[in-house]
Amino acid sequence: MISIKDRKLIFQLSKKKYRVQNKLFVAEGEKTIEELISNGWKYEMLFSTKKNLYPDARPIKLSQMKQITHFKTPSPILGVFNLPQSKRIMSESTTIAIDGISDPGNLGTIIRLCDWFGLSQILCSNETVDCYNPKAIQASMGSIVRVRCHYLDNLGDSLKSLKKPIFGASLNGKSIYKYRLVKNATYIFGSESHGISKDILKNLNCELTIPHFRTGKLKPDSLNVANSLAIFLSELSRV
Repeated sequence: MISIKDRKLIFQLSKKKYRVQNKLFVAEGEKTIEELISNGWKYEMLFSTKKNLYPDARPIKLSQMKQITHFKTPSPILGVFNLPQSKRIMSESTTIAIDGISDPGNLGTIIRLCDWFGLSQILCSNETVDCYNPKAIQASMGSIVRVRCHYLDNLGDSLKSLKKPIFGASLNGKSIYKYRLVKNATYIFGSESHGISKDILKNLNCELTIPHFRTGKLKPDSLNVANSLAIFLSELSRV
């Protein structure tokens, strides 16, 4: 059974202010839950529609899971986890920075990409969506345990303090296939609708772009930010 109190809390945790207030977040899906638990992340509640999936999981019916899931199609398991304690920014050769991305699915995919390419942190502006949003957690597929997102009051100043070149992904930059990429640098990605903020643009050493290969007037006006990051990371892995 799920109490009214628990159901209300899980519903509230869809919003950042309640995640911060309660120091909790919601994770759904067998792969994600497995990653979190196997890496020692503590949970307060665990619900499952499958028997014997986890010894501590409270068995519930599918109809009850539908009442607490944050998605249209519920997964067999949902957990309420403790937010991890903040950590210091690490020294990594390549730094990925995110400025103002609002789609949690995109951020979750970016977290997963950084994990795949061996990066352990992402520097984010405060205008960027919370990485503990349920949709971001789901899209990360558990990579959130290995890639920490740091939210910074002044992203531009923080990037300058790293004392290494800063490159920005834009529509009007130099082609990444003609510019010599370097690993010891920061690469920043802005939202698809607004791009990189003006305060950060002035700190860039260079703007870089993934060029169009379709000719003519009828062509896409932008590339999904997570797809763009994947292409950049793939090119950087060749350096």
